[in-house]
Parts: sequence; structure tokens; C-alpha cells
Amino acid sequence: MDDELDQLKPAGLPANKEHWNIEDLNGYITALKTEISNVEQIVSEKTKVQMAANALFSKPAD
Repeated sequence: MDDELDQLKPAGLPANKEHWNIEDLNGYITALKTEISNVEQIVSEKTKVQMAANALFSKPAD
């Protein structure tokens, strides 16, 4: 019955992980670590672009 109720919840609500088994929780951790790695890569690339733009548009020292 809990599964039926979970299916009726809006997608934006966080999942109740207390009911997940250990294998699913470990899989979730792996997926989150992968997502974190992807986001860190994006941040790194954007930081490089920002630094290049700052160097290009900064005023020369007098």
C-alpha cells in the first residue's frame, strides 16, 4: 500500500529513504557521487572561462 501512495505523490517531493534497502541506498550514493563529480567538472570549466574573461577585460595596471 505504501508503494501505491508513493506513486500518487508529486514528483518534486523528496523520497522517504528510510524504507529503501541497503543495495538501493548504496546505488543512490553512487549516483550522487557521479552527479557531484559532473557538477564539479562544470564548475571547474566555468571558473576557467571566468578567469580568462577577467584577464581579458581587466584594466591594465598603471
